[in-house]
Amino acid sequence: MTIEKRKPWWLYPNLLSLDAPLVALIWLHIFAQTWRVDYHPNVAYVALGLCVWAIYVGDRLLDISLFGSGADKLEPRHHFHHKHRVLLKVSVILAVVIGLVLVVTRMPMTIYQYLLMGGVLVAGFFGLSMLSSQDEKEVPHMKNIIAGIAFAFGVAMTAHLYRFEVVVIDMLRTREFTCFAVLCIINIAAIDLWEHSRRSSDVEIKATAELSLTLPLILLFVAALVFAMQELGKDDVRNSSPFFLAILTAVALLYLLNRNRSKYSIDSLRVMADVSLMLPVLVFHAASGS
Repeated sequence: MTIEKRKPWWLYPNLLSLDAPLVALIWLHIFAQTWRVDYHPNVAYVALGLCVWAIYVGDRLLDISLFGSGADKLEPRHHFHHKHRVLLKVSVILAVVIGLVLVVTRMPMTIYQYLLMGGVLVAGFFGLSMLSSQDEKEVPHMKNIIAGIAFAFGVAMTAHLYRFEVVVIDMLRTREFTCFAVLCIINIAAIDLWEHSRRSSDVEIKATAELSLTLPLILLFVAALVFAMQELGKDDVRNSSPFFLAILTAVALLYLLNRNRSKYSIDSLRVMADVSLMLPVLVFHAASGS
């Protein structure tokens, strides 16, 4: 008999799929503060956290059903979900039911104009998950893009819908949503690119993976820096420079992590990539004076 190796404590948020909901709640707070949402009840945070958690657990359970629990491409989080799949399936059902009840009974009617697009994005994400190739030589770029946009949309809309006087297209036009969506895409794609680079000994493949991550990070950094500088001249009520400073911080942390990725395991990189999206809230509050 083999003795299962004890998992380090810092990996459990990832194993339990709690990392993505934590990132979502932190950035929901940042969006609500940036867009000056006066009334933003706790139910918004609860509903978003439950929905994000259910989607992430559902995706991992789907991976297990598609590839089998013994597939080489599956990670520790997948094996954890396979071991506790019965409990997690019941928990996902409960999370979805509670989330739907909260949406229907406690959230503004304006949410329904957002849900259609949100549902399409989530359906597209799961569709690509089922259709994605099992070839480990390929990076699922389209799936990562849809996942990043869907995540950003869900977070931003849960703050934006409480502004009441605006509609979905107004949110999609904001620089805040665009920057955060690109940040989410980069964050999600980073792990796949790091894994892809480590599996290959081809110098060209490694260089392509490096460029695929470094170039978007640099472009997002420049865009966020320009936006932050433009916002500095506005009055306190309209100034959203703290938001873009938070984006800059996240980009800088991801860039540093990318440059030092060879020092860490993939599990460590996965956790630190999510932490890179959590720490900017400190910069946001420091810059906003709150």
